[in-house]
Amino acid sequence: MTALTGGCYCGAIRYASTGTPVMKSQCHCRECQYISGGGPNYFMILPTDGFRYTAGTPNSFTRSDLDTPVTREFCPGCGTHLLTRRPGLDMVILKVGTLDHPAEYGGPESAIYIMDAQPFHLIPEDLPGFEKLPPRR
Repeated sequence: MTALTGGCYCGAIRYASTGTPVMKSQCHCRECQYISGGGPNYFMILPTDGFRYTAGTPNSFTRSDLDTPVTREFCPGCGTHLLTRRPGLDMVILKVGTLDHPAEYGGPESAIYIMDAQPFHLIPEDLPGFEKLPPRR
């Protein structure tokens, strides 16, 4: 079990999370490029029941033009993207850059949506890559 803490850039939003990550990856999808500023998005998927906000209340955004849109939670003050919630997934998709100690992430175990990767994105040669999502275990 992992105990993690983190928050947004301005400090208004804080969170704590316990649980074992079920996935640690870097996502190259076009949507994540928007959120990250152009690079891949480093994330880990954690159990929802172990996650809680300890200070502040994030804003959320869900696109209304998609069939199964995700909901992104972010700080209303500084705009830091904290996590994503996907319909039908009882997990939180936590953004690694928001951790107090990002080195606790340890690195991705895969690269996903490499079909959208840009020529300047770096994917280590020994990192398993998937055009979209990896097969379900």
